[in-house]
Parts: sequence; C-alpha cells; structure tokens
Amino acid sequence: MATLVQMGSPLIYSNALVKTTRRPKYFTCTSVAKITRGDESPMVPRRSANYQPSVWDHSHLLSAKNKYVNDKSVKARDLLKEKVRKMLDDEKNTYLDKLELIDDLEKLGVSYHFERQIANILAVSYHKDRRIVRECDIEKDLHATALEFRLFRQHGFNVSEDVFDVFMEDCGNFESEDINGLISLYEASYLSTKSDTKLQKIIRDFATRQLRDFVDTHDGTNSDFESCDVKEMVIQALDMPYYWRMRRLATRWYIDVYGKRHNKNRDLVEFAKIDFNIVQAIYQEELKNVSSWWKETCLGNQLYFARDRIVENYFWTIGQIQEPQFGNVGRIMTKVNALLTTIDDIYDIYGTLEELQLFTVAFENWDVNRLDDLPEYMRLCFLVVYNEVNIIGCDILRSKNINVIPYLRKSWADVCKAYLTEAKWYKTGHKPNLKEYMQNAWISISAPTIFVHFYCVFSDQLSIQVLETLTQHQQNVVRSSASVFRLANDLVTSPLARGDVPKSIECYMNETGASEEEARSYVRQMINDSWDEMNYEMIAHTSSLLHHDFVETVMNLARMSQCMYQYGDGHGSPEKAKIVERVMSLLFNPVSLD
Repeated sequence: MATLVQMGSPLIYSNALVKTTRRPKYFTCTSVAKITRGDESPMVPRRSANYQPSVWDHSHLLSAKNKYVNDKSVKARDLLKEKVRKMLDDEKNTYLDKLELIDDLEKLGVSYHFERQIANILAVSYHKDRRIVRECDIEKDLHATALEFRLFRQHGFNVSEDVFDVFMEDCGNFESEDINGLISLYEASYLSTKSDTKLQKIIRDFATRQLRDFVDTHDGTNSDFESCDVKEMVIQALDMPYYWRMRRLATRWYIDVYGKRHNKNRDLVEFAKIDFNIVQAIYQEELKNVSSWWKETCLGNQLYFARDRIVENYFWTIGQIQEPQFGNVGRIMTKVNALLTTIDDIYDIYGTLEELQLFTVAFENWDVNRLDDLPEYMRLCFLVVYNEVNIIGCDILRSKNINVIPYLRKSWADVCKAYLTEAKWYKTGHKPNLKEYMQNAWISISAPTIFVHFYCVFSDQLSIQVLETLTQHQQNVVRSSASVFRLANDLVTSPLARGDVPKSIECYMNETGASEEEARSYVRQMINDSWDEMNYEMIAHTSSLLHHDFVETVMNLARMSQCMYQYGDGHGSPEKAKIVERVMSLLFNPVSLD
C-alpha cells in the first residue's frame, strides 16, 4: 500500500494580492526553506519567464457568492425543470421542434438534466425510418437537415455527409437569404471526419464565404433588431464555431442571445438563468476548496519562477467537465493541472540539466527515500505530487476496487521524460523536425497524464485494458486532443521570447523553408485534421473501448485549449488574453434575474 509523507504543517496566512504586479512576500512552510532569488548560486545560470503573480486574491475567493442562489431559487428551478421535461415529451411538437429544443437545451447548458430523454429521442429517431416519423420533408429544409446531422454526430451516430448533396448540387442558385440554414450548415461542417471528402473542403468553404458576405452586406444601417441579432450570431460563429467552443462560455453567451429572441420560451430562458447561477455557486465552493489546498502546498509562494495559476487551472477543469455533479472530479483534476504547471516550469525555466535528470529519475523510481540528491525546491514539489497521487489511488482502490497507482505513476514519469527531452534539446541547441517535435510534444503538453487521471476518477467502472492503452499512448482520440492542445499553444507562444526549443511553427519553417504565415496556415490545418480524427473516434468510440462520455471529456480539453489560447497565452498571461474576463463571467458574475 502506498504511504503518505508528512510534510509538516504549512503556515496559514492571508496577504492582499489583487491585480498587483509586485512580487508578494514569501512565507515559509515548516517543511522546506523558501526558495528566493538570493538563494541561487551565482555560478548556476537560471532562466526566467517573468510570469506575473496571480491576479486572484485568496481571501477574496473565499468571500465569493452568487446573490441569486437560495432555497427559493432552487425550488423555482426544479418547478421549471419539470415544465421543460414536459416540453420534450409533448407529442404536439414536430420533429424539427424537438431537434431545436434539444439544441437549445444543450446550448443553454441545462441538457444534463435530461440526458436520458434526449438520448432516447435521438436514438429512436435515428434507428427508425425517419421519412415516417417526420411531419415535414426535412431533406428540403437546409436548417433542419444540418441541425439533425450535427446533433446525431455529436451524440455518436454516424450520418453520411451525402445528406447535403441536394443543397450543394447548384451552389450558384443557392438561396443566400436562408441565413439560419447557412449558419446551421456552417456549424454542421465542423463535425467532419477524416473519411469525409466534402464537408471540410467544399461545404465549409461555401458556408463560410456566404456568411462573410452576409456580414459585409449588413453593416448595421437600416437594420431591424432581429437582423442585428442574426448578425451577432454569424460573427460569433465565424470567430469560432460552436462545436469548438468551451461549452460553459458558449452557454453564458447563448443565454443572453436566446433571451433577446422574440419567439423565446420564457420558461426555458428563466430555467437556464436560474440553473446557471446555481451551478456558478457550486463552482465557487469548489474553487474555494482547491484554492485553500494550493495555499497549503506552499508551491505558489515558494517557487517564485513558476506560474501561480490555481484559478486558471480550475477554469481548465470546468472546460473539460462542466456538470455540477462531478465536483469531486473537478477538484482532483484542478490539483493535477496545478502540479503539472509547476513541474513544467521547473523543466522549462528553472532547473539545470543535471537537476532535471535527477528529478526525472525520482519520478521513474517513485521512491521518497531517494530524494537526498535533489535540491530542496524539487523535493517539495515531488512530495506534493507523491502525496496527491497516493491519495487519489487509495480513494479509487476503496471505491472501485482497483489499484491504479502504477498507471498514475507511469503517466508522471512519461511526462517528465518528455519535459526532459525538450530541456536537452534546448541545452544542446538541437532543432527537431516537425515529426520529431510532435512525437514528443503531444506528451509534453501533459494531456496523456491528465487523461489517465481523469479516466480513473471519472469512470464508474475501470478497465485494465483501457488503462493499458492510455498509459501506452495507444488511443488516437487522446493523441488528437493533445495535438490540438499543443498546436493551439504553439500558435500564440513564441520561442523567441525566452530562447526556447523551436515549436511546431518554427520546426515547419526550418524543415521546409516556408514563411511564418505559411507555417501558421499549415499548423491550423493540422488542428483541423486532429478534429476530423476526434470526430471519427466519437462515431467509432465503441471500437476504441472508451465510453462516449469519456471521449467527450477528451474532446473538451481540445475545446478548452482553443479557448485558453484564442487571444494569447491565457495560462501564462491571463490578464492579456481575455481569460480574466472569461473567468469572471463564469465564476463570479451571475446572470441577472431582475
């Protein structure tokens, strides 16, 4: 049985740290001497990424609450929930009505209340002769056809791209006034797979051109309220398709958009608003928990060179699993994310090559009795990881009767070896080609380690076979999601800032002689191709041994990475990449019920 290492009682403290650029005062844990710049040997060169302190004040986090959440609001939510349930069962609704209701429930973030009903409606419709169950000829309605296609594929049903042939046969005579149909067609095109030949290259390009023309010809003059609202939806879609968006942020935006509709269902929008606030209050309690844990580790204050990003790491977790019933999963994964961030910075920024080699061996051996050769800052970090992994493993052994610690240990050793490879490349000046870079980079981005832990804490029933394939890096959907994560990061983080190892853009440029813009275009296509691979795996998930829900969380990490790096390095510099305002909108700013 794994053991926990007593690290002493950390000093509990509170210091104001609200959007300041000053380095905070350091406080010493009883288990380790503080690491400060003055302690460094002048003979050992150390790099710095100049990461700013956290913009979030711990004491302020502890005081956060949603003023709209109380017993009365919970009762109101539950009453509205039953009304919405009846809407799904209402036989008066047409087939298209039900599809649109399901789509609204998912976009409003409340579909988790009705998962079985929604799954049953789609399954029954998919397996029946749909020409019989439909009240209208859906093949002649672009919006209906595209919506059905997207919902089916999102839920793992295989639908041929040929359903759009009737609309694409004569694009020149296409009814461009059907803007809702074009939006639906555009969104559906992002459910393409690697076996589709038309969706990405023909249909998506066509729909994109049409939507851009719509934006260009609707400049806001002499437009009614409804057309302005549609234009807002088009601009949002072109900025990033719904399918690629972080789900909870898309929900926050859609609640406002849906509330402006002239034909909105008042019960539905009220239900979504109240539920959003209730879920936000749950998020706030979870964040308080992990923020307190982070302070107790002392890592945020002791290791001044590393990113102190506990709030952002919790934000990552919401992006991967937003449903409030998985709070324990979210807490554990936030801790894993925070520890990966710290270790990444040890390898990337601070450690000497000799120290990093010893650190990697420590993770491979997983032996606390062989840490004397490590510098104190590494010892502290290793012991925190060691304790947390053993706690996770012991809890899973009790609840699921399987020892997962060997698999968790291997995932940490693997990511550390990938970190070390990059450190060696940097120290030796090695310039990898793109293939060599990606073979290491999809592991060093930490996604495989995240997914091994996520599978263990999220899945009700664990499979040794699945654990083996995950730890042996044999799951294509994991690799594809990790690739999106890596490439989205590469598009906004330049190695020139700190003299890092060349990333994908530079590797492609060095290998082919391409310009930077050509290389960026190639990397963006690699992201598209990775999504095609994930979409294929979503449909073929039964053959990969992975449950549909777990595959969805794997894809959610890709979505979250595109959110975090959409406008810059949202993890390294959240205040410069719109992440602070996004965090505020999900965790602290409630939806007004007035």
